Amino acid sequence: MSSTLNQPKPPTQEVKLKRHVGPIGLLFAAIGSIIGSGWLFGAFNASAIAGPAAIFSWLIAGVMIMLIALCYAELGPMFPISGGVVRYPHMVWGSFGSYTMGWITWIASAAVPAIEVEGALTYGTKYAPFTVLAKDSGASAHVLTPLGMVVAIILLAVFAVINYFGVRLFAQVNTVVVWWKVFVICLVIVVFIVTALATASSQAFGNFGSHGFAPKGFAAIFVCIATAGITFSFLGFRQGIELAGETTNPRRNIPFAVIGSVGITAILYALLQVAFTMMVPASALSHSGGWMGLSFTNDFGPLAALATIAGLGWLAYILYFDAIVSPLDTGLIYTTVTSRVSYAVGRNGNGPRWLSTNNKHGVPYWSLLLSFLVSIVLLLPFPSWQQLVGFITSATVLSFGTGPLVLAVMRRKLPNHERPFKLPGGHIIPFLAFYCTNMIVFWAGWATNSKLAISIAIGYVFLIIYELIAWRRPNRPKFDFRASVFWVIPWLVLMFLVSWLFDPTTPVIKGAFFWVFLINAVIAAVIYVVAVMITLPTKQIEEYIEQAADESEIEEKTLAGGAIG
Repeated sequence: MSSTLNQPKPPTQEVKLKRHVGPIGLLFAAIGSIIGSGWLFGAFNASAIAGPAAIFSWLIAGVMIMLIALCYAELGPMFPISGGVVRYPHMVWGSFGSYTMGWITWIASAAVPAIEVEGALTYGTKYAPFTVLAKDSGASAHVLTPLGMVVAIILLAVFAVINYFGVRLFAQVNTVVVWWKVFVICLVIVVFIVTALATASSQAFGNFGSHGFAPKGFAAIFVCIATAGITFSFLGFRQGIELAGETTNPRRNIPFAVIGSVGITAILYALLQVAFTMMVPASALSHSGGWMGLSFTNDFGPLAALATIAGLGWLAYILYFDAIVSPLDTGLIYTTVTSRVSYAVGRNGNGPRWLSTNNKHGVPYWSLLLSFLVSIVLLLPFPSWQQLVGFITSATVLSFGTGPLVLAVMRRKLPNHERPFKLPGGHIIPFLAFYCTNMIVFWAGWATNSKLAISIAIGYVFLIIYELIAWRRPNRPKFDFRASVFWVIPWLVLMFLVSWLFDPTTPVIKGAFFWVFLINAVIAAVIYVVAVMITLPTKQIEEYIEQAADESEIEEKTLAGGAIG
């Protein structure tokens, strides 16, 4: 952001972002993004890992994500600009910290449209050979066929075209679809519970204990949070932040959307897990040898398969239809978000300036095109939903970890700054939120985190190349390396070291799973203190905040407008 004010203005007038997103529109954008493919696979995957105890996984995950979301609910109204997850670190630590988190956020965001398309086509396999069952590291996964790959690319192109014409069209499509999503989840919960209670063979409540309540122990409850798609199912709350620059009343709308979306979906997901557990027939459990080996015929769509077994063919068809609509809507939203993240990178000088160039509709079209191409590329090494979900979870949660730290810095450096919404409890919620970030990443496992570490290393290589190319650029932003290197690099190194040494599945040091709760608490406390104490000077932070205010004013006229809600 340090180059935003100092760069010479182009001779032509810039096409600007307009604030037209109301409270319901922002809430619907968040709920629409949260309710994607996660709920379609999450209950089944969670049951296979933790058994009936998976209900606690959903509740714990909901609390953890709510803590993180609350930090952003305070930051959002303070700095209502698009791409907030990237720009907030820039305000207090400068370009290096901003680039690190921006790279992680962007990669994770670009992967979401790809995984949502994969989720839709996995269920769509009932109608055409979009996927085929294959083995991946010893586990079964439904991977895209050549036909599925072509259709996936076409769907990603449709996302880009809709977004090209701006937020108004996106909103008109999204608002209708969100009502449908919520309706279907509620319908499944009610029908499954009623059917389970009315059918003696399902055992109803007996399923919670007949094959063990927690067959893999309590450690599986926590591992389940990161690996079954549970945390992934909550990550859409950040739409209230990423689209902050496009809302009419940030003070009211952002906390409403962030807190409301997490709360509503947490309740729905927990009830869905209960309904799923009650609905599974005793014969299916016995045939599978318990929860750990649970499988159905046509289990590429587990909820629909379960409905078919119970003779609820009409509900199965609704689920197959929804399994196409829900993920595609989420993919549409994340196509918007990914282009906003790279737009922010372009404006704050950590990437090419052309990333922030908008078309006549106020859409950053080069960012949109780049996001589209990267989503296609990600289909190649990760051609199935199961292969992508852990990576996205770990990367996205990691990028959220800076939010609590930024919040703590702003309270220390700028205690009198206007805060339309302020969290109570001082450092308690920010620290707990940061600690939750570390734990969720650990539970994802080293197999996933090793790939994330490689991705981050690639990002640093790109940064070095870009800096070498652009080192003579006029008004080049300051790197601010010393303001963030003392906590960013140690944080990443320690987090990946803990993941490798104490991996939940194949640990180097065995029998220490629960000790990691204490180990990560110590690491989180040390990094928290260092990150909050070593920042840019207060005067420079204020300059960056002033630039952020100017950025907000510019964006009111720059990015796509259109009333949402």
